Amino acid sequence: MTIALVFAALMNLGAYWFSDKIVLAMYGAKALSEAEAPRLSQMVRNFTQRAGMPMPRLYLIPTETPNAFATGRSPDHAAVAVTQGILRILDEEELEGVLAHELAHVRNRDTLTMAIAATLAGAIMWIANMLRWGAFLGMSRSDDDEGGGGILGLIVMAIIAPIAAMLIQMAISRTREFQADASGASLTKKPWALANALEKLEQASRIVPMNASPATAHLFIVNPLRGGSFVNWFSTHPPIEARVARLRAMRIY
Repeated sequence: MTIALVFAALMNLGAYWFSDKIVLAMYGAKALSEAEAPRLSQMVRNFTQRAGMPMPRLYLIPTETPNAFATGRSPDHAAVAVTQGILRILDEEELEGVLAHELAHVRNRDTLTMAIAATLAGAIMWIANMLRWGAFLGMSRSDDDEGGGGILGLIVMAIIAPIAAMLIQMAISRTREFQADASGASLTKKPWALANALEKLEQASRIVPMNASPATAHLFIVNPLRGGSFVNWFSTHPPIEARVARLRAMRIY
């Protein structure tokens, strides 16, 4: 157990430390200077000053699929990336809602939270693999039926444990999305603007799907991966309808 935790922690520590560079390179993101994106930079600067947090680096992803994400190991090493598509389809207030949502992820240190969740999930999956191999080896050596029940129990646990770990990790991710929606809406004082943006992004992503990796899907403001109702059980994002309903019910004075 200890070895599994240490190994998983080391792997995820490396991913956590270099996550921003890795994910930005994966999507061909280009760094934006203030001169290249004055409107975007000013929006983000206004919110960071209001929230009392450092200015993140800004990036542009060359795809027409509208989406955005935040990454980085801490508020001092954060980056916010937006796609070309999101800049085209959202109006100013909707774009502000999206940016505030991403800054909320940075301020709430969601990258760290998800790294810890991934470490625990990784450790559980590794232990489950060890149990599976141990059970199969034990089964091949055992000829009596009495030992078979215990071995069968190990196999069942080894199958269920990683699924449970994955579901818990995704539930944490969904909770953080709800929290970032609420925090971002509080920052802009316009929850309806983020609600409108989410509806637009969801509709557009169905028309222009994004070539995204499942390993990074949780980073985006809307799930870039498409799937049916069964897939929603394994989604890193809450249903858009639920997020929009919560935002429209918010009262900020």
